Amino acid sequence: MKVCIAEKPGVAKDIAKILGAVERNDGYYSGNGYAVTWTYGHLCSLKEPADYNKNWKFWNLAYLPMIPERFGIKPLDNKGVAKQLEVIRKLFEQADEIINCGDAGQEGELIQRWVLQYSKVTGKPVKRLWISSLTEEAVKEGFENLRESSDFDNLYAAGCARAIGDWLLGLNATRLYTLKYAKEKNVLSVGRVQTPTLALVVKRQYEIENFVSVPYWELKTIYRDVEFSLKKGRFDKKEDAEEVLNKIKEAPFVIKSVKESKGKEKAPKLFDLTSLQVECNKKFSFTAEHTLSLIQSLYEKKLCTYPRVDTCYLPDDIYPKVPEILKGLKPYAQFTEPLLKEPKLRKRKEVFDNKKVTDHHAIIPTGVFNNSFTADEKWVYDLIARRFIAAFYPDCDVANTVVEGEADEVEFKATGKKILKEGWRVLFKQEKRKAQEEAKEKNGEDAAETENQILPDFTEGESGPHSPALAEKNTQPPKYYTEATLLRAMETAGKNVEDESLREALKENGLGRPSTRAGIIETLFKRGYVVREKKRIVATETGKNLIATIDNELLKSAELTGIWERKMRQIEKGSYEVSVLMDEIKQMVREIVSSVKTSKKQDV
Repeated sequence: MKVCIAEKPGVAKDIAKILGAVERNDGYYSGNGYAVTWTYGHLCSLKEPADYNKNWKFWNLAYLPMIPERFGIKPLDNKGVAKQLEVIRKLFEQADEIINCGDAGQEGELIQRWVLQYSKVTGKPVKRLWISSLTEEAVKEGFENLRESSDFDNLYAAGCARAIGDWLLGLNATRLYTLKYAKEKNVLSVGRVQTPTLALVVKRQYEIENFVSVPYWELKTIYRDVEFSLKKGRFDKKEDAEEVLNKIKEAPFVIKSVKESKGKEKAPKLFDLTSLQVECNKKFSFTAEHTLSLIQSLYEKKLCTYPRVDTCYLPDDIYPKVPEILKGLKPYAQFTEPLLKEPKLRKRKEVFDNKKVTDHHAIIPTGVFNNSFTADEKWVYDLIARRFIAAFYPDCDVANTVVEGEADEVEFKATGKKILKEGWRVLFKQEKRKAQEEAKEKNGEDAAETENQILPDFTEGESGPHSPALAEKNTQPPKYYTEATLLRAMETAGKNVEDESLREALKENGLGRPSTRAGIIETLFKRGYVVREKKRIVATETGKNLIATIDNELLKSAELTGIWERKMRQIEKGSYEVSVLMDEIKQMVREIVSSVKTSKKQDV
């Protein structure tokens, strides 16, 4: 008998149906030579401190640091968990072969491996089902190409390193700071990723609170209903601005040059999990956790591919399957039919790149379609479907125009853009104002209007009257984090990066993983360290005090945590030793404990 173990009952039911294991039993399905059972998330966890040393049951500075010689696992203390583990253990005893059908990612590997370890499976072949979607076709193809469990030993090692690192740093630092500094028995929760993330929010908030606004003056002029901006920029002194204004008031405005350059705008990249969470927060104000739950549900409904991914690219072997996927997107027929009539679909390097795909590819529709959506799922699915279809459309042809003029040798400039051929933008007509809104958010109302204004035909040398005006403005503080911008900051370990290609390079050093960032942000809310004010994330006094209390910069360092994340990815690839990373983390824990124990700093 072959025993398959899935991560959720619903997934197990779907797999059992495909395999012909249709007999329902207590805790598993059976038939056709298979038994299909399941976990439901983590059934096992790392042991508690007291399981290693009875003294560690007590919160006492004298017992820190807690560093077990060897880590072990135990089942969760839950009757339902105990019952299901016993079902799994008995099935494994009877198995000729075990097939791990857990979610195809680091967390999924860890969940199932711990169950295998707890069940003391020895001497039996273990295979791995590794698929990117749960459609019947993908599952059948996966079972025809089962892989050796050992192929994923490095993935499991990285998952263990993450769990043990979180245990070592989180439990030791939380007890350490709580015992040393907490008042009235409050727990000061410290975490490997949680604390640097909170530090980002608190730092930004202090920048905002301590910001001193400075006035400045902008000189603009209207000529033929077009707003021209002063080329030299703004004035720091009002008298200087007024001097130039008085100089040009009566002078005619002369067009000195008109330059038009044609260009192409490429379709936006396909979604990875973080970019999808960012987009959903911007457009619908969905939290990162809510978006993750929605895309996970779409995956389990076989409508989208595996969601916990950090790449925006597809492998070459997906390309031949694209026409069938497009045919399945029935509600989008008006957009897919023109593509399907083409003799060959477009294949761009910005979409297909084997070198930028590891275990999984970008999030795309599966081509299976039904109307089993909730309202929120429909919004998310629409984003994914349109982004996928757009990837095969022509570029958008644009004309960028720069018009320069002067009045009494004072130089001005106006810019405008025209869309000549919509190309992929035909899929996003409802978003025509998106560019303006983003420009407003980034640069203010005026910048958005002048950058996107429609320009009439100008002729070099023409001149006429104009209407100059002076506006007093004030420098603006940095913006509060939203979930969208905090996710981006976590992705780049706090570095403010606009350039997409540079952001790609920094993903290796991000805070947390795409699948864990939503949970980290939610933890900060649940512990009262931050609150939501509309879309803004605002640090509470509790959050600020915690960061002020933690005087060890290593614990707050987004950069250091990002370096650890990179090393965990290297462990996945087999290019870094788990033992080396564990030694580094243990040494850091020892140094932090020693430093705080001897610190003369007062309670806050």
